[in-house]
Amino acid sequence: MTFPTDPAAQAAPPPAHAGAGAAAPPPARVRSPLSDGEWHRLHPLTPVMRGGLFILVLTGIVVTNLRDRLIGLFLPAMGPDGERFDDYEGDPIDFIVANNLILVALAVVLGVLVVLLAVFWMSWRFHTFRITGDDVEVRSGVLFRTHRRAPLDRVQGVNLTRPMVARLFGMAKLEVVGAGLDSNVKLEYLSTGNAETIRGDILRLASGRQLGDAVAPGAAGMPLGRAAVATVGAGITGLIDGAEEPVAEPASVVHIPPARLIVAHLLSGSTIWLVLMVIAAILGSVFGTPWILFSLIPTIIGFGAYWFRQITRSLRYSIAPTPAGVRVTFGLFTTITETLPPGRIHAVEIRQPILWRRFGWWAIRVNRLSGRAATDTQSLQFAEVLPVGTRADVERVLGLMLPALDARWEDVADHGLWGPTGDDPYTTTPRRGRWLRPLSWRRNGFLLTPGALFLRRGFLQRALVILPLARLQSIRVSQGPVDRRLALANITGHTVVGQVNGHLGILDVGDATGIWRATADAAVAAAAGDRSHRWDAEAPGADAEESP
Repeated sequence: MTFPTDPAAQAAPPPAHAGAGAAAPPPARVRSPLSDGEWHRLHPLTPVMRGGLFILVLTGIVVTNLRDRLIGLFLPAMGPDGERFDDYEGDPIDFIVANNLILVALAVVLGVLVVLLAVFWMSWRFHTFRITGDDVEVRSGVLFRTHRRAPLDRVQGVNLTRPMVARLFGMAKLEVVGAGLDSNVKLEYLSTGNAETIRGDILRLASGRQLGDAVAPGAAGMPLGRAAVATVGAGITGLIDGAEEPVAEPASVVHIPPARLIVAHLLSGSTIWLVLMVIAAILGSVFGTPWILFSLIPTIIGFGAYWFRQITRSLRYSIAPTPAGVRVTFGLFTTITETLPPGRIHAVEIRQPILWRRFGWWAIRVNRLSGRAATDTQSLQFAEVLPVGTRADVERVLGLMLPALDARWEDVADHGLWGPTGDDPYTTTPRRGRWLRPLSWRRNGFLLTPGALFLRRGFLQRALVILPLARLQSIRVSQGPVDRRLALANITGHTVVGQVNGHLGILDVGDATGIWRATADAAVAAAAGDRSHRWDAEAPGADAEESP
C-alpha cells in the first residue's frame, strides 16, 4: 500500500533566501510576538463572550418581570407632587415621567452599567497567558487565582473553535490538548488572526524545533499600561470594522456532498431503533392501549433534534495535511478546527453500518488523547475524522492518519474492509467456535504487520480496527468458562480510552497466545524506534550547516 508521505514533508515551505549570497533563516524558526515568553492579555471582549451576554439577558428578564419592585426600591417613595409609588396603579414608566424622575432612573441604570463594566474589566485585566519554550501557561481569577500549565512536549493537539456569535466579531478560542484528563489549557477569546499565529507557534515548539525571537514593530519597550490601552483600542477598532477576513484553509483531500451527509445520518443505527420503536408502538396500540401512540410524538421530535445536531456538526467538513500535522475542520454554526500532530493517533477504526453497504460508504474514527472523559458529549465528535466517505476517501484519510503504516492496500481494503476474498491472510475463528459467531465467523480475525495489528470483525456493521504498534500500551489474552471448554481465547489491545475498541474474541487459544507474544515483542521494538512525537526536532549542528 502506498500512502502519502509525511504531511510535514509535503506541506513544509521551502527555505527563503534574501540578499546576494546570504541565506535568511526559514520563517518557521521565528517566534511571533505573542510567544515571546512574556505575559499577554486576551481579547478585550473576552468577559462579554464568556458570560457577559448571559448576564445581560438575565438582567433584562429580571427588569422586565420585577420593574415595579425595582423602581420602588431605587427611586424615592414620594414623587415631587406628593404621589406615592406604592399607591400608583399605572405603568411604572408613566410614574417616572409624570414625577420628573427620568434623570434619577438614568443615573441608576448608568450606575449598574458602570459596575458591570468594572467587573468585566477586572476579569479581563487578571486573565493572562504566556508561551515559553517549554510550556503554555494561563493565569486567571481576581479573588481566587488559578494557574494552569501545559508542557509543550505533552501537547496532543490544538483545537480552534469559532462559535457563531464569536465569528461575527472575528474572535475564536484556542484549546491546547494535554496528555491527561482535564489537562487542557484554553485561551478564550483571541482574535482569529492571533489564534492562528499562536497555534502555529505552539505546534512548531511541540515538534522540537527551537524558534528564534522576533519583536513586533513598535511594541518593544512599550509600558504595560500603554500595551493594555493598545490592546483595547485594537479590539474596539475590530469591533467597529466588523469581522476580519477568513483565515486561509489548506485544500481538503476529501469533499463530502451535503446530500450524502444527510442521507448517511438518516440511514444510521438510530434510524433502525426509531423504526423498531414505531412498529412496537403501533402493535401495542392495536393489541393493547391506543394512547401509546401519543408517546411517539416526543420520540420523533427528539430524534429530529438529534439528526439536526449531528448533521450541522458534520457540515463544512475538510481534512488536509499541514506542516504541523493533519488539520480537520467541521461545524456549520460553531466551526471547530483541530490539528492532530504526527504520532498522536493511538487507534483507528474503519466501520460500515449495514444500511451504508449498497452505497459503498465508510466512516473513520480514532483514539487520541483529547483531555476529555470518554463520557463527554464532545468525545465522539472529536473522534470522527471522516463522517462518511467512499473507498477513495478512506484511502486518503488513512494515509494522513497513519503515513508510516507498513501494509498492503489489499490487506486493508480487499481483505480487511470487504473480505475475506481469495487467499485470506487473516487468522479467523476456528470451526469449533463458529456457532458463537454464526454470522461473522468468516470476518472475525486478526493480522500482524511490521507496523500495526489489524482486527477485523462484524457482519451487520463491518469494522476494521488498526492498532499502531508504536502506540500500543499493552495486549491481553483472556478466557471465560465457555472459552476454556472449547480451547478458545480473546485478545484485547489496550490504547488510550476512546471510541475505538481493540477487542477481538473467539480465537483458537494457540493463535491467541501466539499473537500475544508476537505483538508484545513487535510493540517494544516499534516504540523504541519511534520519533514521531518530536517530528521536527533539529539535528545537532543544523544551524551551523544552514549558516553561510
